[in-house]
Amino acid sequence: MSQKNETTVLVISLLLTVGILGGIAWWFFGQPAGVKVNVFTPPSAPANQQQIKERISFGDKSLITGEITPEKKAGIEALAKGNYQQAIANLEASLKRNRNDPEALIYLNNARSGYNQTYTVATSLPLSTDPGVGLEILRGIAQAQNEINQSGGIKGIPLKVAIANDEDNPKISQQIASNFVNNPEILGVIGPNTSDATLAAGAIYNSGELVAISPTSTSVKISNFSRYVFRTVPSDFIAARTLANYMTRSLQKKNAVVFFNSQSNYSQSLKSEFVSSVSLEGGQVSSEFDLSKADFSAAKSLEQANKQGAEVLMLAANNETLDKALQVVQLNQKKLTLLAGDDVYTVKTLEVGREQAIGMILAVPWHIDGNPKASFPQKSRQLWGADVNWRTAMAYDATVALIAALNLNPTRTGVQQALSSPDFSAPGAAGVVRFSSLGDRNATVQLVRIATGGRSRTGFDFEPIHSSVLK
Repeated sequence: MSQKNETTVLVISLLLTVGILGGIAWWFFGQPAGVKVNVFTPPSAPANQQQIKERISFGDKSLITGEITPEKKAGIEALAKGNYQQAIANLEASLKRNRNDPEALIYLNNARSGYNQTYTVATSLPLSTDPGVGLEILRGIAQAQNEINQSGGIKGIPLKVAIANDEDNPKISQQIASNFVNNPEILGVIGPNTSDATLAAGAIYNSGELVAISPTSTSVKISNFSRYVFRTVPSDFIAARTLANYMTRSLQKKNAVVFFNSQSNYSQSLKSEFVSSVSLEGGQVSSEFDLSKADFSAAKSLEQANKQGAEVLMLAANNETLDKALQVVQLNQKKLTLLAGDDVYTVKTLEVGREQAIGMILAVPWHIDGNPKASFPQKSRQLWGADVNWRTAMAYDATVALIAALNLNPTRTGVQQALSSPDFSAPGAAGVVRFSSLGDRNATVQLVRIATGGRSRTGFDFEPIHSSVLK
């Protein structure tokens, strides 16, 4: 190559290098005022935000898995277009066909508020991964919203509800919490469901100063976790102590083994509190079996329990490990007494456990037949055409607590201050709702027993053990 050509190539290379460096310098230092550049933002961030928005609905989409009525589909489409009168007509028709649909009732109340001023709360639930639990909680929220709006709203202003599907996934719960915090329209949150999700999202609600009331998270770690995180369900400390007392005093049994999930905050919490409570009562927990282990064997665990002289099997299982816990129930053949926490309170336990589960004692926050004089059971049966369980009652209580707080001061700060006040109270399904300085509800638990019955349509039911039976 000639010297002239070499010089030309060098000049061109130098110009290209200067151009590239200049472009980089402009990108970092020469952007117009007001333009924020974040070189660490991944390209997928906008898509992720859109995915989170797809998980949240004020009525423009259904978040419930499975088929929906044609009327509900038409109502949702009308609501998405802002055609409120058409949405109202369609959703009312859908509820006549399926009265047990809380999502449709919430969307109907949202549609009725139209373009009027509203006070808005939101909920974060596992509607796709655990639809049974999600719908149970949603019924409590829907009933409370329906009641306040039919009575004229909160000082004349209707309540609107946003629904989110968090899959009980802590990371998704956090992202949804961020969305709620950044939406000034939302003044309070009901949820999340699991203790893991509540602890994860609770950090976001705390930093964003937005109140969240969980109706179902029982881990002792939630006590005093944040000034903005409350719950209407008693903590595992109360449930464990009640079960331990019943075991040692009423059943006169001293030796238990516990089945739990080490990957669950709830399960760990209930297990630890039960072990401590049994010890304080003069008993012992001779073994702890981790249901989450890949090599867990129900047969080997029962064999070990029997060798150690166990009299009681305590099932501190959560939803993810319920199948393994029910294997223990089946293999036990009613030989050892069964105790369990509130996550075992499901229709699946009745369907799978059947005769082998008869006599199992569970500690739950509420039972529909626990207080025959209460008005909530009658109202809920009239609305839904069926019995509701403790998750519905606790969600109802969480929603009425937010309504009462909004009635006092309809701002985020006002809601937090109202709920934190020692003078605060709201009439709930499970008695008066009050919160301690730790954010916990001042309440007891209800012991129930599995027995034969027709209410659940499985041939078996959970029935309350009344206080007269307890020693």
